[in-house]
Amino acid sequence: MAKRDAIFPTNRHALYEAHGYSAAIRSGDLLFVSGQVGSHPDGSTEPDLARQVSLAFSNLEKTLAAGGCTFDDIVDVTTFHTDPESQFPAVMEAKSKAFPEAPYPNWTAIGVNWLAGFDFEIKVIARIPTGNAPSH
Repeated sequence: MAKRDAIFPTNRHALYEAHGYSAAIRSGDLLFVSGQVGSHPDGSTEPDLARQVSLAFSNLEKTLAAGGCTFDDIVDVTTFHTDPESQFPAVMEAKSKAFPEAPYPNWTAIGVNWLAGFDFEIKVIARIPTGNAPSH
């Protein structure tokens, strides 16, 4: 059985070690990115919702870059929200910056009651452009 091809951003945050997971896994030409949250490098939660969402997108961008991808390479998005209705404006603002024009990736938003101290999480699947596979 082949080992997982784990991808981590430079200066990865402490949550990966604390909870035992990879930021992303490369499989062929696909990059499966774990849920990214609005955490600081030490793993602590950003308390302001708008900044937490923005930081989650920033952490996602760094993980994508480590895997040779950008937001343009994302094909599937799943977001998790502890209070979807009240969080909608902050999420839409960050979404419009990450995906300013069509075609947009497909998107599934799920309301949840617990995200380990966070209010928002985003996970994606991206297609790695030819020639952009990260080297190890």
